[in-house]
Amino acid sequence: MITRREALLTMGAVAAGALVPHAVNAKGAVKMKVGLYSITYLGVWYRGDALSLEDLVKRAKEYGYDGVEIDGKRPHGNPLDMPTKRCNELRRFADDQGVEIYAVAANNDFSNPVPENRECQIVYMRDLIRMTADLGAKLLRVFLAWPGVTRHPQLGRYDIAKRIWQETHKDFPAEETWSWCRAALVESARIAGDHGVTLALQNHGPVIEDHPDILRMIREVASPHLKACLDAPLLKDKSDAATRQAALGVRSLQVLSHFGGEYERNANGRAFVHKGQQNMPAFIRAMREIGFNGYFGYELCHPLPVVEGQTVGRDFADKNARLACEYLKSVIAEATR
Repeated sequence: MITRREALLTMGAVAAGALVPHAVNAKGAVKMKVGLYSITYLGVWYRGDALSLEDLVKRAKEYGYDGVEIDGKRPHGNPLDMPTKRCNELRRFADDQGVEIYAVAANNDFSNPVPENRECQIVYMRDLIRMTADLGAKLLRVFLAWPGVTRHPQLGRYDIAKRIWQETHKDFPAEETWSWCRAALVESARIAGDHGVTLALQNHGPVIEDHPDILRMIREVASPHLKACLDAPLLKDKSDAATRQAALGVRSLQVLSHFGGEYERNANGRAFVHKGQQNMPAFIRAMREIGFNGYFGYELCHPLPVVEGQTVGRDFADKNARLACEYLKSVIAEATR
C-alpha cells in the first residue's frame, strides 16, 4: 500500500519536474552515457543466433559502450533462467569487463481484459524486479501494454501480435484499459520499492498515445518508484522544437532513454544516421538542459533489409551497433562541449 507521504513526494516531484531541471554537480557537469540494449542481439531481427549475455557484454566493451540493458525474455533475461546465482555470476563478469548492467527491460502487458492474464503479468514483473536487483541494476523499463513479437517462421514480426491485441481490446473503452494498467503498475511499483528498483515507464504504444500519457500515469500511480523513460524516436512530433518541449516536460522524472536507427560512414569516416530518427541532436541538447545523467540504450529492433532473398545476418547488427555508439557519443560530445 502506498503511504500518503510517498504519494505527496511523488506528486511534488511531478510538479517540480515541470519547473526545475535535474540537479547537477557543483561544476555543472552532465554525464550522459551510451548503452547497448540486448534486443539488438537477441536473434529475432537478423538471420542468425542470439549472443550469449557474456558475449553481449564483450561486444559492448569492444564497441565503446558504457553499459548494457538486458531484455527480459529468452534467450537473454527471462527470470526463469536467471536465479540469483546466475545473476551474481553475470554481474561479476560485467564488472570485470568494466561494463555496467544499468537496466533490465520488461516485455509486459498490463492491459489484457482477462484478470488472470494481468495477474500473470504482475508475477512476471515481480520476478523481473528481483532479477534486476540481483544484477545490481537500478532500473527496470516497463510498458503499459506490449503486444509482443512473433517469430514466424524464422524472423520477427510485429503485425500478428498487434492484430491479436487490437481484437482483444475492441469491446473495451480506453479508460477501462487505462485503469487496468494503472492498478497493475501501482502494485508493481510497490514491489519495486521493496527491492530498491525504479520502474521506468516508456512512451511506447499502445495505450500510451504520446509522451503526456507517461506523465499522466506517473501522477496517477503516485509512487516515488515510478519514473519516466522518454524516447525521442517514439515522439509523434519529431521537430526540434517539439522534441525539446517533450524533454523539458519530463525534467527530473527522466531516468532512461533509447535510440535506434541504421548507420553508415560518410566520406570523412564519421558515423551518421542512414535510416531512422533525425531528432537525437535536439533531444540530447534538451537532456543536457535538464541535467540528465543517464543512459541512452541503442536498440536494433525492427525488420531488417532483405538482400538477395535473405534477411541480413548478425554482421549487420555488429556494424550498426558499432556505428550507433560512435554516432551518439559524438552528438553528446558536441552538446556538452
